[in-house]
Order: sequence, then C-alpha cells, then structure tokens
Amino acid sequence: MRPYHCFWLLFWAGQPHQSLLTPLSKRTSGFPEEEKVLVLSGNSRQDLHRSKRSWMWNQFFLLEEYTGTDYQYVGKLHSDQDKGDGSLKYILSGDGAGDLFIINENTGDIQATKRLDREEKPVYILRAQAINRRTGRPVEPESEFIIKIHDINDNEPMFTKDVYNASIPEMSDIGTFVVQVTATDADDPTYGNSAKVVYSILQGQPYFSVESETGIIKTALLNMDRENREQYQVVIQAKDMGGQMGGLSGTTTVNITLTDVNDNPPRFPQSTYQFRAPESTPPASPVGRIKANDADVDENAEIEYSITEGDGYDMFGITTDKDTQEGIITVKKALDFENKNLYILKVEATNTHVDPRFLYLGPFKDSATVRIQVEDVDEPPVFSRPAYIMEVKEDVPINSVIGTVTAQDPDAAKNPVKYSVDRHTDMDRVFNINSGNGSIFTSKPLDRETLLWHNITVIASEINNPKQSSRVPVFIKVLDVNDNAPEFAMFYETFVCENAKAEQLIQTLSAVDKDDSYSGHQFSFSLAPEAASSSNFTLQDNRDNTAGIFTRKNRYNRHEMSTYFLPVVISDNDYPIQSSTETVTIRVCACDHRGKMLSCNAEALIHPTGLSTGALIAILLCIIILLVTVVLFAALRRQRKKEPLIISKEDIRDNIVSYNDEGGGEEDTQAFDIGTLRNPEAIDDNKLRRDIVPETLFMPRRTTTARDNTDVRDFINQRLKENDADPAAPPYDSLATYAYEGNGSVAESLSSLESVTTDGDQDYDYLSDWGPRFKKLADMYGAMDSDKDS
Repeated sequence: MRPYHCFWLLFWAGQPHQSLLTPLSKRTSGFPEEEKVLVLSGNSRQDLHRSKRSWMWNQFFLLEEYTGTDYQYVGKLHSDQDKGDGSLKYILSGDGAGDLFIINENTGDIQATKRLDREEKPVYILRAQAINRRTGRPVEPESEFIIKIHDINDNEPMFTKDVYNASIPEMSDIGTFVVQVTATDADDPTYGNSAKVVYSILQGQPYFSVESETGIIKTALLNMDRENREQYQVVIQAKDMGGQMGGLSGTTTVNITLTDVNDNPPRFPQSTYQFRAPESTPPASPVGRIKANDADVDENAEIEYSITEGDGYDMFGITTDKDTQEGIITVKKALDFENKNLYILKVEATNTHVDPRFLYLGPFKDSATVRIQVEDVDEPPVFSRPAYIMEVKEDVPINSVIGTVTAQDPDAAKNPVKYSVDRHTDMDRVFNINSGNGSIFTSKPLDRETLLWHNITVIASEINNPKQSSRVPVFIKVLDVNDNAPEFAMFYETFVCENAKAEQLIQTLSAVDKDDSYSGHQFSFSLAPEAASSSNFTLQDNRDNTAGIFTRKNRYNRHEMSTYFLPVVISDNDYPIQSSTETVTIRVCACDHRGKMLSCNAEALIHPTGLSTGALIAILLCIIILLVTVVLFAALRRQRKKEPLIISKEDIRDNIVSYNDEGGGEEDTQAFDIGTLRNPEAIDDNKLRRDIVPETLFMPRRTTTARDNTDVRDFINQRLKENDADPAAPPYDSLATYAYEGNGSVAESLSSLESVTTDGDQDYDYLSDWGPRFKKLADMYGAMDSDKDS
C-alpha cells in the first residue's frame, strides 16, 4: 500500500490590530497561543478526489504599518516528511520573496522584513516548496498562497482641490446651490470606517452650509447684498471614521463671490447743476457733464440720460459716455446772448437693463435740474442773408450800382461795420463796394458772352475790431443785351458750274448770334446794296433763319471771271437791331453734264497734261528722303573721332595751351608746335600736324626763310598771309600765340634750358650790341662775368 505524507502550513491568525503584532522571538508571550494549521493530507482520497498531494491553503492576513523593531512574523510552512533532522529545505518565491518576505529554510517560518502599506500593494501572491537538501529534488509539489494586507486608518481625507472658487448672484434665496466639494480617502472602503468621509463647515457660518454626506455648499442667509460684502471665504472639513472621534481629517477653502444684479437705481448726488456757455459755442460742442451714481457694476450700472422738459429742450442735447457713464450736455443750435441768456433743463437718468424681480424696490431712474447761463462774447457782424443773388445788364456804364448787402453787429454795443470785396474772388477787379453802406457797383465793363456769372465774396468787419469779420457769397448774373450782330455759322466758299442754268440754287446760308433771345432768333438775309443790282446772283430769304443763293443768268465763264465775292447782309429782330455783312466766295468751275465739279483752275485748260497732286507729293517725299540721307552722312563724318599720330616720348616742344575747361593740364601736349617759329629754316617739306590724322593729301607750300626779318610783327603777318592762301590749312579758326625765339632769330635762343647743355662759360658781351632794349640784361650778365674774373 502506497504511503502518503502530509505537509502542514501553519499561519498565525491573530486580530488585525497593530497592538497584537510582536517580533517572532516574543510571539509566544505577545500573541495568543492558538495557531491555524493548514494540512495537506492524502488519507482521505475519496474526500479530496485527487490522486496526488497538493497544498491546502486559505487567505492569510497581515496588518499594515508594523512599527516593531524585529521582523514581523507571518506564518510557518511544515511538511509531514520533515523528521526534524534537517534533511528538508523550504523555499519561498513570488511577490517580495527574499526581499520583503523571507523564510527559514530549516523551520519554514515566514517573516516580513519591512513595513507594509496597503495603499501601495494590498495583496501579495507567493509560492512555497519543500526540497530534499541532499538531492535537491522537491518532496512536495510547489503550491501558491496569498497574503492580504489588512487596512488601518492611516490616511486622512484629501480634497480634489486645494482651493475652490464659486460665485452666486446676490440676493439669492436660502438653499441656493453654490458648489460641491469632494474629498477622497486612500484607506480601504470595504474594511471598517476608515474611508467613510463626513463633511462639516468650520468657517463661513451663518452665510453658508454644507451637506455632511455630499459636500454640497448652499446659501444659509437671505438677501446677501453684494454692495455690502462681495467676497466670502468658507472652510470645509472632511473627516473619516464617519466623523467619530479619533478619525483623520482634511480641510479646503472655498472662495465665494457674489455677482451683481440690478438691485440699485441710479441716483444723482445733487439735485441742481449749473453750467456756463459762451454764445459763440458752435453746435455739437459740449457744455458740461453730469453723472448719476449706481452701486451696481457692468451692464447693471449702464445709464441712459435724456432731457425730459425745459425751455432749452430744442437748444441742447445730452449723450452718454459709455466709458464713464456720464451725461454730456451739448449745444444743438447756435446760442444768442441777446435773444436768451438762461436755459433750465430737466435731465433724467435711467438704467438700461432693469431686472423685473427688483421692481418692488422702486423706479430705476432719477432726475436733476440743469441751469445753463449763456455768456456774451464779441461776435462778428451778421449779414441779413446767407447769400445774395444780383442781376445786372451787360451794357451798364461803369460805377453803376447793382445791389446792396447789409450786415450789422449782433452785440448790444452795435459797433459800426465796414464792407470790402475779397480780391481773391475778384482778381480782375470788375466790382467794387462802398465800405460804408455795402452797395456794390461795377468798375469795369461787363460782357455776358465772356462770363455769365460772377461769384464774389463780401467781407463785413467791425471798425473797432477788424478781427471780428464775416463773409457772404454774392452771385452776380450778367443779363444779355443785343450787342452782337449775327454772323455766318461757318465760312462759306462754294462754286457755280460754267454750264449752270438761271435760278439754280448753289448754296444755303445759315447764321448764329452770340446774344440770347427769349423768343428765339429771327434773322433776315439780303444782298448788300452795292451788289443787289449788278450781281450775277440773287439771294432768297427762307424766313427760317436760312437763305439760298441762286444764279441769275445762264452760263458762266471762268476765263472771264473765276471768282465772285458776294456780300450778304444779316440782321436780327432784337432791339436795338444788329446787322453785319458777310462775304460768300463763289468759284466758277468746269462741271460735267450731271453738275459734278471737274476743275476750278483756269490754267487747267492751258496745261491739261500737268502733274497730278499724288505725283507732286511723291516727288516731294523723294526730295525729303534724299536730304535726310545727306544730312545723316555728314553728321556721321563729323562724329568720327580723330586719331592722333604716334609721337615720340622724347619729342620736347614748347607749347602754349589755352584751357577753356577742365582737362589734362600740363600733360596735354597735343597743341600747336611753334618750333618752326623758333627756326624757320627747320620747316620740313612734308611735316603735318601731329594732333590729328591728316584729312587731305595737299602738300604744304614751301615758304621762304625770313632771315633778315627782325620784327616779330612782320614775321607773324607774313605767316598769316601764307596760311590764309594755303589750301591745306585746316577748315577752322585757330589761335596760336607765338613768342619769337629760336635759331631763326638773330639773337638766337634766350632760354636757360638750352644753355645748360653747353660746355664752358658763356660770353654775354654781344648783348650790348642789341640796343637799348637789352641794356639792362647786358649789365646784369656783364657784371656776373666781372665777378668771375675777379
């Protein structure tokens, strides 16, 4: 028969109180002796229905927050194969095994090495096993058990917020909801009352109350007024253990603000206000400000001002300043001290947002009296009209009065007024005004056809105070008189065919008149008396401001008379009657049988093969193109740059250069070479100018040497004649200043530059032979030679 062994797990089952926990070494004296033993047995196979042994275990408990100095005892593992000879070894694994929980491998005692906190971990799952110490084989299969940490009340309730903020309208009823606060307890809510929280109010009574179970804060006092007190601070306590003594607690602060409602009407701080306004105050200008006080805020304090009655109802207005809630009294119409100097108004202030719940408190408006005193100021003169319109005929003589303007001082002093015309509006000085009585008269002739309206400005100013002045526009219309004779509407030049018949219409005439006519113009046409009887044409007045010219005879000859000038008299029917004589030019032309003009030139019959107009235009265009081509070609040749010849750098010459602008200065050596003037014998036969490229192939003429010419003037005149007659001379004027000096001179060169190249001393005795002009020079150099000899 197979033997069965038993493995016992002994676990101390004590009360879950911290005072019952003692160290392992003292557990027999500090704990009850009763042990709970869990036995794994195989002798009741029918009851277990198993063919193999396994652990028998229950749920084990351990109190948290152990405060002893020794390890906390948990329980004991025991196997029925343990003979007490140390052949078995107990092993523990799982949550915290070896660190938090340790086991005595010989005895199977389990201990906790650290304080346990249920809020950190409430349950630990471990596995136990017994093995043979020599073979290392398990003598029992591994089994799992649970250690559950029992809670103690070691956590106080914590509110979800450190500070709550809430607001309710003022004047709220009792029991009005304010805010709900919530506190949580980290202890086990399923074990005892450690997590059962109860709320109470520590500060804020009698204004507010709190429900103990829900944490809902409500109003507890009726008609709390924001204007008396706006802020409240309430302290709420949350206590666990159902609020019993010894429970832990936490607090939070609730800041409650009363929001405004419109429960206060506006009130003026005084019943009467007084303001002063000069009579010169322009419309829409402010006179003063008034303000009604309202204890409410924001939109509940918005006020609308209005003038309800008073003798200044039409003269003044009032508006509300939205920023300051003040009533601004403004002028609506111009004030006049002489007319009325005191106005009394009744101003009303009303709330714009009225709460019907508080109408029982009274009307939400107030009124005050405003007195406005008008002050007298020195005002400018006032014209009797805002503008004047005058009419004058264009033929009135100069200095004729056309109208009068009137202005007077509105002040009580009635200062005298003088008048003048603003010359910026009458630059031509067509009109003038009498400074005393304001009568306007003409100073120049008028012409309606030139300018119909004259718009001038008249200035009226006080004589005692010219700065007080006013202006008025005066519109002067120039009326028409019949001063212009009618004239042709256009210049008439017509023709008559040589083969024309008598009584044939050749031209219709019309006329215009610059003058106006109220009933319409009526013109009459007739031939001038000098042409009425001898003319080859007749004129017929159509009585509709037009007339027709008709032929008087058959056939006309352009060789006898190529052009007729027909004088026509045009008259109007206005008063005085105006008339003018206009001329109609009639050419005699050759026409075909249909009356179409062929030619009006008498020479056309003599030279029938003359060039046509198109041919003449083509010839003219060709000539113009040819001329343009020649001009362009000449311009291109003139713009061609002149290339200088290569000049040796060692070529030294004396130049006299005239500078008319900024240029190369002394480095500019491309001027005229006067070397030939020094030595006329050195003239090269083929020497040309070096500053430009030679443009001609003419060879310069050989000139004779003026050996005996001792007069520079004669020499220069001779050279001038030679250059004038030289065909190779440049085609432009040039100015060269010659200082006659060089080998060609009898005295030869006087330059000190050349004298330094000679060896030995110079003999200056020859200077005495030159005459009185060189006497001073001879004395100077002669004295120098005497010094050297001495």
